[in-house]
This record gives sequence, C-alpha cells and structure tokens, in this order.
Amino acid sequence: MADGSVPRRVLLKLSGEALMGQSAFGIDPDVLRRVAGEIKTAVDKGIQVAIVVGGGNFFRGVAVSSQGMDRAAADTMGMLATVMNGLAMSDVLTNMGVVNRVMTAISMDQVAEPYIRKRAMHHLSRGQVTIFVAGTGSPYFTTDTAAALRAAEIGADVFFKATKVDGVYDSDPKTNPDAKFFERLTFDECISRQLGVMDTTAMALCRENKTPIVVFNMAKDDNIARALVGERLGTIIEGTV
Repeated sequence: MADGSVPRRVLLKLSGEALMGQSAFGIDPDVLRRVAGEIKTAVDKGIQVAIVVGGGNFFRGVAVSSQGMDRAAADTMGMLATVMNGLAMSDVLTNMGVVNRVMTAISMDQVAEPYIRKRAMHHLSRGQVTIFVAGTGSPYFTTDTAAALRAAEIGADVFFKATKVDGVYDSDPKTNPDAKFFERLTFDECISRQLGVMDTTAMALCRENKTPIVVFNMAKDDNIARALVGERLGTIIEGTV
C-alpha cells in the first residue's frame, strides 16, 4: 500500500489480454496457473482477495461496436466473455486448494451465484477469494469501472491494476524510450493529463471513495504476490502526492 502497510482486503483487476500470454487468443494455461499461484500466496498470508477479470482475450465490445454492431449487444457479449475467464480462474484456484466464489452481475444461476454485496463481503471475511464477473451487468461501462465500483462496495483497502508495463508513464514506453515514469500521481493529475490509466468514470469512483490505485507489471514473476502483500511496486495513485 501507499504507506507500506499490509492491506486487509484488496481488489485485483486483471485484463483478459494478460491471460493470453504469447497467444493471440484465449487463455494460456501456464499464465493462468502462475497468476493463481501468486494469488494463493497472498491468501495464505491472510489477505482477503477479490478479483475482476476482463474479457478482451475473447471479445472486445467497444472494438466490435465501432464496426457497426449495436453497442449494448456488443458490451453484453463482452461481459459474458469475462464469465469464461472468471470460471477458468476459479477452476485453477480450486485445484490449488483455494476456496473461492464466482459472483455474476448477470443472472445465470447454473454457472455462478448472483452478485450480492453483503454475501460477497461475507465470503471475503471467511478468506474465500471472490471473483466478480459480467462487469456491472449493464452496457456502456468498462471492466475498470466495474472493478472500481466493486472495490468501493466491498471496502477494499486498495485497487491493484495489473498491466504489462511497470506502472504509469507520460507516453507509451514501448514506443518511446524517453517516456517518463511516475512513482506517484493524484487522481486529478491522471484525469487532467489523460494518461490512459483507466477510463474517467473508474478514476472518479476511486477518487470519490478514496480508494488508492496501484498500477504494476504482472508479467514479472511474483509481482502479483508482492503487490498484494503490500510491497512497494509500480505507480501509486491517490488523493494527494
């Protein structure tokens, strides 16, 4: 966390693309097992972990809607893609002996239990990893916004956004070797500079609920576990610098 303490309850946002590994589509089993193993490390240390996984490795609603598909329909398909990722994560965690629950914002009783805030908090308080799928259940909202909303609802100490870069830069470090890395930023700086950390709605939700955001590189071994247990990694975004 920003002050170096060990968090009690966290929200981990994983992009669907991050689960592809070097593949062009779908899920890389080795990446999934590594991520689940690092989550288990944090759980074994007593940290309550909630997860939101995107669905971009299967379907991106925004991209498809730009090609003519109805946006609401496209976003709904994207939300269903997150369910597949959540179920995959649940299965691997279960095989590792980690008790977990998949909670969906779109009713599908035979697949996952419905998202109910008090029930989610009960699961977390018992040390069960809680995987939130199907976004907010409504179109026009990103999974970043869904994650920010869930972080606020469950009272997460910190919102961890796992990415493929070391943190937040003023430009793309993959194309600009002189890109400036930020160790700390405020919510307002991220919004005003349009740094692309996440959409404005998600950022505003975190700002209003005083939920600090840590953006870090999940591609490096053990970084997820290190971040979740409070080790200083990546960029911290909070109310003040």
